[in-house]
Amino acid sequence: MSEERLRRVRDRVRNFPDFPEPGGLFRDISPLLKDPVAFRTLIDLLEDHVRATFSQIDFIAGECLDSRGFLLGPPLAQRLGIGFVLIRKKGKLPGPTESVSYSLEYGKAELEIQSDAVAPGQKVIIVDDLLATGGTMCAACELLKRLKAEILECLVVIELKPLKGSEKLNSIPFYSLLQYD
Repeated sequence: MSEERLRRVRDRVRNFPDFPEPGGLFRDISPLLKDPVAFRTLIDLLEDHVRATFSQIDFIAGECLDSRGFLLGPPLAQRLGIGFVLIRKKGKLPGPTESVSYSLEYGKAELEIQSDAVAPGQKVIIVDDLLATGGTMCAACELLKRLKAEILECLVVIELKPLKGSEKLNSIPFYSLLQYD
């Protein structure tokens, strides 16, 4: 991975102290999404990692809450020539679904996936913009496990290391482009 390309992405992450609450430090990727060269570089880096690591993938899955995983997953899936699977807030998907509740830093939430989104044994990479405490990512993993998918990796742009979210993923491989202490 080129340090110059990684720096181009890192330079477009903006910090907001005391958000969403006092003492917090929010890592905002909005400037990255606004910059077409930096965004293309981000997708290039994700694609390079996935192609170098996995020989066969059936789907990219993205958490489509109010999350930005939805903005990263489809372009990556398109580049790889594979489909994209939606994981959403409860009540947002039609047809039969599987759902799971999970804890957030500030309460509880529920995610769901369509029951026929993946077939047993299909290989899936879960993509999101950020891993903090790991609650949402673990919930997405649980949904895919219920459908008997093979989760190849959880892939994020930003990992907030002090929150130790990756430790909650247990044996599921994890990769982050940028890490912050």
